[in-house]
Amino acid sequence: MRKSFIFLWAFLILFGCVVKNYGMAYSPIDLYDTVWKLIDSKYVDETKNNQDWKKWRHKYDKVIKTNEDAYVAIETMVASLNDPYTKFLDPKEYAEESSSIKGSLKGIGVQIGFKDGKLTVIAPIEDTPAEKAGIQAGDEILEIDGKSTENISLEKASEQIRGEEGTFVKLLIKRKNVAPKIYNVQRAEFQIKSISQKLPDDIVMPQDIGYIRLSSFISRTAAVEFNKILKASKDKKGFIIDLRSNPGGLLRNAIEISDMFLNECVIVSTVDRIGYIDNTRAKDGVETDKPIIVLINKGSASASEIFSGAIKDNHRGIILGEQSFGKGLVQEVNSLPDSSGINITIEKYLTPSGTDIHKKGITPDIVVELTEENIKNKDDVQLKKAIEVLQNVINGNAVANQ
Repeated sequence: MRKSFIFLWAFLILFGCVVKNYGMAYSPIDLYDTVWKLIDSKYVDETKNNQDWKKWRHKYDKVIKTNEDAYVAIETMVASLNDPYTKFLDPKEYAEESSSIKGSLKGIGVQIGFKDGKLTVIAPIEDTPAEKAGIQAGDEILEIDGKSTENISLEKASEQIRGEEGTFVKLLIKRKNVAPKIYNVQRAEFQIKSISQKLPDDIVMPQDIGYIRLSSFISRTAAVEFNKILKASKDKKGFIIDLRSNPGGLLRNAIEISDMFLNECVIVSTVDRIGYIDNTRAKDGVETDKPIIVLINKGSASASEIFSGAIKDNHRGIILGEQSFGKGLVQEVNSLPDSSGINITIEKYLTPSGTDIHKKGITPDIVVELTEENIKNKDDVQLKKAIEVLQNVINGNAVANQ
């Protein structure tokens, strides 16, 4: 498979990059033209959103004098694609994105994207100011610091939410069946956690069931850490893999972790701009053949959906929870000569059954909703149901889809 990466949204996390050597000599116009050519040759939609892409190439030749001019022109050109995941990053944004691979970030710890045309929280990152403030996956952001988010770009929304450590951002949040509420969240530096086995306080896990909470696929060591847990859990009769509010990360991690459970079958397929389908298959042998339950919710996106789709379509386990986010596009990160970057959607992915889940998501085998009352009372009915279902599977009892 070509070197491509699952990329999300507006939190701007670097999952990897394809570094191009453009040489030392360049002008602002060269910078603009480089981006034009990259999109022309790589973008997944050859029609470029049903427009004449050639019209953009020399559109701003007479007005681009500085790098800042080029940045504005590039952003205008990229916006014409109407693709929130293809985006230009100025040097500051690109540097911030790069820092995330080291596992430390500053901000409030929330991933955002567009859902049905509305600025929406994909998921708060675990143990960050956003999560502690009570922000949830699926929340619609109506205002940022008193300014409406109507017609706002993903880049501009990210810029407004980010800020200096210790400062506050005020978000007006609309939640389903709840009156809009203002959340005043203090920005901070936080660590990105990938894997944990810590259980909620009210959950008692049977000793023969293993629990693995995977909050993101971002860390380069996530697959290695996951594998260590499996190797140390040979005595377990089954596993619960918790991917709730996991916004994704490295495609490689999703493939490697899926491979631990699957044997010589398709994990994921990618489709390029000319319709060529590239299948990624699991290798011979598995790390464990014990039964598994995969927990997902509306904040489970991208790489989480690749793993969930692979498990579901290959009938390897049971998917339980809520409909996932629905992010089925692959981005490539390109480094530019002035230390800026451009993320370009180059492929879409399909689950092993050939299903395109973009804007649709993964449908659980067993649907269990988490209500506002459940959250308020810290009653994790989804995890409790997963334990019940897995125990029935381990004991050889039939489990009906619900």
